[in-house]
Amino acid sequence: MPNGDNWQSDVLRDLNGGAASAQGAQPGAGAQPPAGAGAPAPGTPGPAPHPQQAHVPPQNPPHPQNTPYPHTPQPPQAQARPSAGPGGPAGAARPRTPDSRPVVEKDLVAAGLKPRHGESLTARALRAVRRTVSSSAAREVARSTATAEVLQQAVTTGRQIAVTSIRGGAGKTTVAALLGTTYAHYRHDPTLLIEADPALGSLPLRLGAQSLRWTTGDVAGIVEPQMSLLDVTGYLVQLPDNAWLLPGSQGQIGAMLDLRSYEKVMVSLRRYFGVTVVDCETLPAEVARVALSAAQARVLVAPATLEGVASTYAVLEWVRGLPRHVIAGTIVVLTETAPHTGLDLDAATAKLTATGAGVHVLPYDRHLAAGGTIRTELLAHATRQSATQLAADVFQLSQKRR
Repeated sequence: MPNGDNWQSDVLRDLNGGAASAQGAQPGAGAQPPAGAGAPAPGTPGPAPHPQQAHVPPQNPPHPQNTPYPHTPQPPQAQARPSAGPGGPAGAARPRTPDSRPVVEKDLVAAGLKPRHGESLTARALRAVRRTVSSSAAREVARSTATAEVLQQAVTTGRQIAVTSIRGGAGKTTVAALLGTTYAHYRHDPTLLIEADPALGSLPLRLGAQSLRWTTGDVAGIVEPQMSLLDVTGYLVQLPDNAWLLPGSQGQIGAMLDLRSYEKVMVSLRRYFGVTVVDCETLPAEVARVALSAAQARVLVAPATLEGVASTYAVLEWVRGLPRHVIAGTIVVLTETAPHTGLDLDAATAKLTATGAGVHVLPYDRHLAAGGTIRTELLAHATRQSATQLAADVFQLSQKRR
């Protein structure tokens, strides 16, 4: 079990070197990540090698042209069925194993149209021409290199990032998925995405998961402090780039997540993962409020509309009455859900920034607007840049709060 400042090395050893021995000692104990689970798909260059010591940031970050953005999520590997509470005390009762359920029913899969690129072919061609004839390419490379260095900073304890909104449909889950995918691509330690929104949340669909079994509520009754990372990952959905997902429900109406279960899962799992992104319920739900207070950084998602900005400003004014670190560790993401929102983004950003929070704009993207699995190679160039910079800024905020 990882401990102290060496937790990151212990986790990586469990992932890479401990897989074979653990499999021989505990047959069927849990899904075992293959060697190189954090490597990009064939044809996609990966990040630089992991540093020798967990507390030393990488000295040679990957060239931004070699690591443009997280690659397309591939179907996750089939999860092994844990044979009996892995790591639990001898003679412990075997946990009930839920049936595996598909994220999308088979007869609905065909209803989805072919994914569109985030920007039109004409826009892509014009951008390519401008890049060729201008000197902006060098500046873009330098900016991307600096962003990569931030995203690869080592941590001494796992960072928690909570994502929420004040109403549904604002793009909360989309932002959580983009953040988790970005961290998983750039970082060398495991990344965890937790769905703390059991009310038919769409995070598994956005991340490309095909089937679900164990949920946050299930794992709360199983996880034990003595479990290894290999035991824990038997209850998670494996994603590309050494990322893992813990769903909030199996797509069933009426799923519940109580505060005690959420706290137990977070306390037990955060030690194994460098960054944990939590897709919360909308405010003012109790679990969402607790997640925001416990996280090292908070992301508040709002639609880029006059109504969305006004409501968000009211919330931020209330947050200003809390301890200073809460508002200082909060970033508002204004999501453009339509091509032309009729909002002066500069004026809206200035108004919200005056409260002490940071502000980012996620531009309209045809691919994201479709609502299916996010294929990062289909995102518009501006969307990729915005999401990567957002991930870096949020991570920097989380590093300031111990």
